[in-house]
Amino acid sequence: MHTTFTIQTHGPGLSEITRDVAAWVADADLDEALLTLFIQHTSASLLIQENADPEVRTDLTAYFHRLVPPTTDPSMDYLTHTYEGPDDMPGHIKAALLPTSLQIPIIGGRMSLGTWQGIYVVEHRDAPHMRRVIALLR
Repeated sequence: MHTTFTIQTHGPGLSEITRDVAAWVADADLDEALLTLFIQHTSASLLIQENADPEVRTDLTAYFHRLVPPTTDPSMDYLTHTYEGPDDMPGHIKAALLPTSLQIPIIGGRMSLGTWQGIYVVEHRDAPHMRRVIALLR
């Protein structure tokens, strides 16, 4: 069983998709399975992270921006892939550092996430994008 989620991002940051994925899993009516999520992009990632305090998302976004700044930052002047904008190559680097797929056990018909865990699409580009996440239950 599979589906594709289309996620509208709003520029750099984490967009939570936990509810949408949980609803799809519940509709699948499977007691036990393995959920695989895969994002079809090279400048966005998937992440399981705390979903209770929004400051965690803000701090993660700020940290990754500081870790890999845009190509206009003097510390990034060694990069050559710059024709798609100053955020493009840094987006690829961030996507290389963060996962592009996740696996989550389904037990009792529900995702086995921890109490404070949520599933996020992490947008690494400055502009909003439509991102596709493939979900597969086996």
